[in-house]
Amino acid sequence: MDAVRIRGHHLICLHFFHGAGYSAEFVMNLVRVMEHLRDAPLEIVDGFDDVCASCPSLRDGVCHLEPEGETGIRRLDALALELLEVAPGMVLRFAEIRDLLPFVLDRWRALACEECGWECEECGWEDGAPVIDIVAGLSASGDRHRDNPGVLEPPIDD
Repeated sequence: MDAVRIRGHHLICLHFFHGAGYSAEFVMNLVRVMEHLRDAPLEIVDGFDDVCASCPSLRDGVCHLEPEGETGIRRLDALALELLEVAPGMVLRFAEIRDLLPFVLDRWRALACEECGWECEECGWEDGAPVIDIVAGLSASGDRHRDNPGVLEPPIDD
């Protein structure tokens, strides 16, 4: 099975995904990525990854998310890689990264979350909140479990 390509800051931020995103297409791609991570390894990459693939801010392989675009995203990537003590090219399991989170979250929040464009309600971060395991909230078919309150339904286009 092919590895899921994941960039630095997504190694941390994916653990807080709970159904919010830039667009319905972006959210559905995130759900597919998280499903794939249930069985496939992840490969740490330098630059855009499988999560970025449906991001409306990605143009020509470069992040244009305001305010700092690619520069700001790469700074977050570098911080995540440093805190997790991993590097591009490494192949790991999502659970291995999850196991490292308790040791880095305080520093991550202090150094990264203050300048993050996502609100805490959007990314799922709350003071003292456990890491949300969205993979556990997906059934074998990929549908979300309606009885898992930690996992929100993806947006529905009207």
